[in-house]
Amino acid sequence: MSNFLNYVDLIGTNPEKVFKAELFESDKILVGINCLTPDQTQDVHIHSDQDKFYFVIKGSGEFIVGNDVQQAGSGCVVWAESGVPHGVKNTSDQLLVLLVGIAPAPQKKK
Repeated sequence: MSNFLNYVDLIGTNPEKVFKAELFESDKILVGINCLTPDQTQDVHIHSDQDKFYFVIKGSGEFIVGNDVQQAGSGCVVWAESGVPHGVKNTSDQLLVLLVGIAPAPQKKK
């Protein structure tokens, strides 16, 4: 794994589900890129023992964190503390590109 990456090299799309690419991962944190095409949704879900942030690099979307629903665009940071339901929908006409961090990192499935 390189200590230096350009997120642009990892941008992609998947018409079936949210496109995800890993930038860095350790036992303590996972950092990646999530890309949502227009109208694509990451369903509301919960990480019971992990905090998560989304940093909006490009585009805009509707973010749900607990009972809060808000539009967030380029430059916004969205925080979801462990145990709080969260999700996002791309409400723009362009690709929504998010820098995502989860700590501690999810356990690898065996």
